[in-house]
Amino acid sequence: QVQLVESGGGLVQAGDSLRLSCAASERTFSNYPTGWFRQAPGKEREFVAAISRAGGTTNYADSVKGRFTISRGNAKNTVYLQMNNLKPEDTAVYYCAAGLIWTVPFDGIYWGQGTQVTVSS
Repeated sequence: QVQLVESGGGLVQAGDSLRLSCAASERTFSNYPTGWFRQAPGKEREFVAAISRAGGTTNYADSVKGRFTISRGNAKNTVYLQMNNLKPEDTAVYYCAAGLIWTVPFDGIYWGQGTQVTVSS
């Protein structure tokens, strides 16, 4: 099984930036389409962004388009989520997920434990 570990969350102010990292336990992680989801207290899980296996295709939620960027790192077992111009509405636990095939909408089979992102005003 694939183990995913998120990192990079923290407390920032509105307008600041953060970069989240998702590290996989297997070097074959690049074979999996990967995405980010988030969940705020009392709310349902929300799709944020996804990237295809080869990295040539990305998909973003309307709420983060133009502000967030998903990418694969030089290390094939790492995926990043660059978050710019953060807003209080972005406050949530962010989860990394990997799927078996590329789908729109994207959903994951393997999930990380999550990393907290808090944006103050």
